[in-house]
This record gives sequence, C-alpha cells and structure tokens, in this order.
Amino acid sequence: MPPVYRLALPALCLSLILPWAFSVKAADPAPAAPAEATEKAAEEKPVERQPLPERSQEEAAALERKIPAQQQQQLQAGSDSFLALWKPANTAEPKGAVIIIPGAGETADWPQAIGPLRRNLPNAEWSSLSITLPDLQSDAIAPRVVEVPPAPKTPDVGSKDSTTAAPIEQAAGGEADVVDKPVAETSEEQSKADAERIFARIDAAIAFAEQQSARSIVVLGHGTGAYWAARYLSEKQPSQVERFLMVAAQTPTQAKPELDELAPNLKLPTADIFYMDKPLDRNAALARLQASKRLKTSAFSQVSLKALPGDNKAQQEQLVRRVRGWLNPQGTAD
Repeated sequence: MPPVYRLALPALCLSLILPWAFSVKAADPAPAAPAEATEKAAEEKPVERQPLPERSQEEAAALERKIPAQQQQQLQAGSDSFLALWKPANTAEPKGAVIIIPGAGETADWPQAIGPLRRNLPNAEWSSLSITLPDLQSDAIAPRVVEVPPAPKTPDVGSKDSTTAAPIEQAAGGEADVVDKPVAETSEEQSKADAERIFARIDAAIAFAEQQSARSIVVLGHGTGAYWAARYLSEKQPSQVERFLMVAAQTPTQAKPELDELAPNLKLPTADIFYMDKPLDRNAALARLQASKRLKTSAFSQVSLKALPGDNKAQQEQLVRRVRGWLNPQGTAD
C-alpha cells in the first residue's frame, strides 16, 4: 500500500467511528427521563398546607395550660372536640347544673361574667359548666361591593355599533344581579352551618350535665351567647332544660330572627339581666320587654343592673348575687 494511503486510512476510520461514539453517548441519558419527569411533577404539584386553627381553639389551648386539669373536660360534638370547664357544686346535694355559653370573642373563663359565674355558682349549690363556642364563619363573609361597569357610549344613529348597544347594557345589568345572589346564598348557608355547630356543642353540654346526675339544668348565655342559647331553646325545645338566663344579651350581626322575637316566646322561665347605663342595650331590652307584654302568656322577666366601670370586681360580684338570687329565690339577693 502506498504510504499516502497508509496515512489517510486512520483518519478515515476516525471520521467514521467518532460520530457513532458521540451518538451513543448522547443516547445514554435517555433512561433518566422518567426520574426527571417525576421531579418536575413534584415541583409543579402545589404544596398542601394544614388549615390554620380557629382562634377559639388557640384560646382554649391557652386555658388548658392555666386552668387546673381536674376542671377540664373535652366534649365531643360531631367531628368537633372542644374544651369545657366543669366545677361541681360544693354540697352533698346539688340543686342542678348551669351551662354557661360565652359570647363572640369570649372564652370559657372570660373575666366578664363567664369566669366569675362559673367559679362562684358552686358556692350557691349549683354546678357550673362553661363551654367553648366555635368561631363564626358567617362573620368572615362580608357583602361584596359590585362595581357597575361604565355605560357604553351612545353610538351614532345608523352606525354599525347601534345594533349592539342595547344588548351590552342588558348584559351589564344582568351581571350585577348574578354577582350579588351567590354572596347572599353563601352567607345564609354559612350562618346555618354555624348554628348547627353551636347547637351540637350545647347538646353535648346537656348530655354531660345529665351524666353528672344534675337534678335541674339551667342555660345561661352572655352577650351573643344569649342569642344562640335562645335560638337553640326555641328551635330544639329540649325537655332537660328548665330555665334560661340571659346576661347583657346581644344579637349577632345579620342574625335572624332577632332576639326580641325569640326570648319572650320561650316556653320556660326566662330572666333577662341587662345594664341600664348603655343606651343601645337599654333600648334592646325594652324591645324584648314590650314583645313579652304583647303575649297572653309569657314567663319572661327582666332585671336591670347599673354598670360600675370604676370597680370591675364590685360589678362582677353584683352580677353573681343577682344570678344566685334568681336561681335560689329563697337565698340572699339584693
């Protein structure tokens, strides 16, 4: 073989082998594609976050660290587990149990009314059970403000846009109507769901009081808790509850029916304790009293108290004495 061919032959071989080698090397990573796809899918998958605890749950957890363990009870209402504070009566023969229902934003040991009553009623021969209510989801739904789109410009007569002006205006008006309706329906449904959760907790509290062999069961509601208690008693009419007591009662925002429609119509003795110093509370209490007078038979009565803003301790002691006097008519009362 001539020398020139011997020199050219290796170069020719390399020119044929190298492209094949590189093509094989480039094809090697192909099996890793599924792993890369899995990693990419994992990155694209949204991270599932645990729902935030309700404020009432956080406050109940704080109470669990502060209140003696023997006073704590975990009651079950459907899928909800909630904290209740139980104090048995300081007597061998308790007269019964008082179930205390706090208002919005209040805990089972709230310093206004709830805590003082639950701690002092056992000295009046009544056991006390104060419960924790869930957060109201209906309060978080605010009415949506619908912005009306600007009216279209009036087209010139005879222009090609004149035929579309009327349909556009009709569509704009119809859209505003459709946007408002789902908000109202959602709020109503959520309010109903709130009531069901609250009623389930009151049911659980009554069942616990019965387990403790309570001779008599009284329900006491404070603030908006009085509203939910009145609504519960009105709709469910439990035979176990013999009396009802409202303290500084309030109707939640957008709640229906109003408290003055509920409380006077209850078929059990009902006491309405209110503070005369607050004009709004005084007027609401007057509406309840007038509603009771329009009924032929009503077991509704009222007690007015004077607020003592400079001495909260004395104000709470005054409330405890009034409640004790109503629970025990033969006992000491102012």
